[in-house]
Amino acid sequence: MGWPLRVFIASAAFVGVAVAVGSLARFSYAPMPDDGGLLNPGRSAMETAYDVLGRRVLRDEAERLNQTPEGRAALAPDRGAVAIDAALVKRGREAFYRETFGNEVFLSDVMGMLDGGLTPYEVARALLLLKGEGTPNLRVRMARDVTVGDRTWKKGELVPTGLDVPRGSPFILGIRTFYDRGRLRMGITCALCHAAVDPASGKVVEGAPNTDLNAGLLMALASNASAYFMHGSADPAAHPGDPSRSVTTEDGMKTALPDRAAFEAAAKVEVASWPAGSFDSSADRETNPTSIPSSFSAYGEPYSWSGRAGIGPFKGLSALNNNVHAANSDTTQQTRAAKTLFGLDPQVYLGTVLQGAAAEVLRYDPASGRRPTEVLEAADPTPGAPGLNSYAVLPSFPATNYMTDNGLLASVPGEPVNYANNAMSAFQNLLRPPEVPTDAGRAEQVKRGRAAFERAGCAGCHAGPALTNNRVIPIEEIGTQPSRAHATVRMEARLAPPEIFATDTPFPPPADARTVPIPLDGAALKQVQLAWGHAGTKGGYKVPNLVGLAWSAPYLHDSGVAVGLDADKQLGVPGTLDAGISPDPANSLRALIDRDLRGRVVAANAASGKARMARVTGEGHPYWADAQAGFSEGDQAALVAYLLSVDRLTMPVPVP
Repeated sequence: MGWPLRVFIASAAFVGVAVAVGSLARFSYAPMPDDGGLLNPGRSAMETAYDVLGRRVLRDEAERLNQTPEGRAALAPDRGAVAIDAALVKRGREAFYRETFGNEVFLSDVMGMLDGGLTPYEVARALLLLKGEGTPNLRVRMARDVTVGDRTWKKGELVPTGLDVPRGSPFILGIRTFYDRGRLRMGITCALCHAAVDPASGKVVEGAPNTDLNAGLLMALASNASAYFMHGSADPAAHPGDPSRSVTTEDGMKTALPDRAAFEAAAKVEVASWPAGSFDSSADRETNPTSIPSSFSAYGEPYSWSGRAGIGPFKGLSALNNNVHAANSDTTQQTRAAKTLFGLDPQVYLGTVLQGAAAEVLRYDPASGRRPTEVLEAADPTPGAPGLNSYAVLPSFPATNYMTDNGLLASVPGEPVNYANNAMSAFQNLLRPPEVPTDAGRAEQVKRGRAAFERAGCAGCHAGPALTNNRVIPIEEIGTQPSRAHATVRMEARLAPPEIFATDTPFPPPADARTVPIPLDGAALKQVQLAWGHAGTKGGYKVPNLVGLAWSAPYLHDSGVAVGLDADKQLGVPGTLDAGISPDPANSLRALIDRDLRGRVVAANAASGKARMARVTGEGHPYWADAQAGFSEGDQAALVAYLLSVDRLTMPVPVP
C-alpha cells in the first residue's frame, strides 16, 4: 500500500470516528517514535535510585538507607523523595511526547493557532505532499493573507514552520491533535522543542533542540497573538481603544481596553522577530527570546539560560519542565499577579488577552456586562484552579517561589501532583546525543583539541561530568546581552518560601495536602538570587553544559553566534536563520572563540532591525582561543573538533 493511501485511510478513519461519536466524545493522538525511528536510541546508565529535593541518591546508597527505619524515612515522599525506576522513565518518555496538561485550550481557543493563516486543512495537505519522506521544516501553504509589520504573507505562499515530521510518519513531532465534541484543537508537548528530525536519515534525535522551529512566526500567524503580549515589548497603553469598550477594574473604575486591531498588529511584530529555534519564556514585557536548549540534561544544572530553575526535584529540571506548562502555555493563569508583574489591573489584563479569543465562549466583549474573570470561569475546563491548564495550586499562589513562577504545578488527574514533570526529568537525564563517529586521525585531533581547551582556560568553568561547573556567572562578568538576565526581577516583590507538595499527593490534591519546604540558604541562596536578578543583583547566565554541541548551533542564549558554511557571507542571525540557512556548528563555534569572526557576526546582527527588536547581539563570553591569544588555526580547529566530539558525560560521575 502506498504511503499517501495509508495517510488518506488514517485521516479518513480519524474523521469517521469523529463523525460517528459526534458531540459525545473527546479523543486525541500524538506520535511517539519507536527505537527504530531514533538516531540515538542508546541511553546513559540509570545510576540514581532516588531524587530527594535535588540530592542524587545512587543505588548503593539507597540500598543502605532502605535497611533502617531512619534511612527509609529519608527516602519518603513527605521528604520530597522521588523513586527512579523503569516505570518512571517510561512515563517520562510518554509525557515528553504526549502530555499537554490541557494547553490545547489556550493555544486553540484563546490564541487561535488554527484560526489564522495556517489552517488544519493546509497542514494536512502539507503532510500528505511529503509522501512519507519526512522533513525537519514542514512548509505549509497560507490559507489567507496575513500582514505582520511590513511583511504580508499571501494566500498560497509557503511558510517555513520548522515543524518536524519523521520519515515514514504522517504526524508532526510534538503536536497532539484533539477532537473534542465537534471542535478540533492542537496542543504542544515537550517534543515540539526538544526533539528534532535528522535531515540525513529522517530519524528523531531525542533531546536535540529543534533549531529551526519558527515558534514566533507561528504565533504571529495565529488570530490572537496579543494573548501572548506580556512576553513581548508591545505596550497596551500605546494603542488606546474606544472608551465604549471599557472594563470595570478591581477597584470599580472604568478603563478602555487597547484597540484590538492596532494592538494585535503590534504583538504580531514582536513575536515574529524571534529567531527560528528560539522562544520567549519570560513574561517580563520585553521581547528577549532565548535559544531552545537541548534536553541532554544530566549534571547540567541549574537549568534555563539564567539558571533560575536550580532547586527542587532533579536540581531544578522539574521546575524547568513545569514552567513550560504552568506559565508559558497559558497566560490566563497570570491574572491574579498582573498588578505585580505587569502593572496592570487584573481585569484589564485578562480582558486584553481574551478580547480576541478564537472561541466565542472565551471571547470577552465589554458590551456583555460580564467581567473578563467571569468569562474565563464560565468556560474554564479546570474549575477550582486558576487559568485553563491542569494545575495543583500551592498555598502560596499567586506568589513566586524559587521552585515555580506562580505557585502552580502542572499535573495530570489520576497520578501524583507534579509526577509527569518529575518523570520527564528522569527520562531526560538518561538522554545522550548520537555517537560522534571517529577514526585514528580524528581521535588525535580531538586529543589535541582537549589540550587546547585546557590551555585556553575553558576547563575553569566547563568542568565536571557535563563540562559545566554548575554556576551562574554575573552579567557584569559574562558580558552577554543583559535583558534576559533580569527578566524575573519583578517577581521579588511577591516572593514566598519555596515548597512543593509531598510527592505522593494525589491530584487533584486534598484540602489538607502536605507540603515540603525546599531548604535554601547560604551560597545556594546567593546563586538562586543571582539567577533571578534578586537581592540587588543584575542577574546572570549559567555555565551551560557542553554535551551535544553538534546538535545545538547557534550559540549563546540569544542565538547570536551563528555562522553558515560560508563564513564570509552567512553571518549572524540575519545571514543564517533569517535567510533559511542552518548555522554550521563548526563555524559557529569558531565564532565563539575567535574575536575577529565574532566581531563580524556581532556587526551583522546589529545591522538587522529584526535582530535588534529581539535583542539578539551575539556579544559576550569574551574568552578567546585565536591568534591574539597565541592559538594557531590548527589549534583552533582542533578545539572545535573536541567540542563537537562531546557526545556523553565524562567520567567519573561524582558520588554525593
